[in-house]
Amino acid sequence: MAIEHTTGGGARTMKASEFKAKCLAIMDEVAESGEEIVITKRGKPVARLGPWERRPGTLFGAGGEIAIHGDIIEPIEVGWEAESDADRVLNP
Repeated sequence: MAIEHTTGGGARTMKASEFKAKCLAIMDEVAESGEEIVITKRGKPVARLGPWERRPGTLFGAGGEIAIHGDIIEPIEVGWEAESDADRVLNP
């Protein structure tokens, strides 16, 4: 396979015409090596081919961004204002 060059990020690049001619072999190579290939048209990147990664689903897209600190089950020590002065809360 005639690879054009390596991008700054380390991904190999190849012309779209070459990818079209050898796409099945290239897909097998990417699956085995885990390496990304950037496909170019007229010298400009137009697509990126990388290995399939099955990622676990995230809850509302926030996976890994939410951290729980402390006990979220037990009630807090502070009394609720609604318990001490319900009229003020319901009729401000």
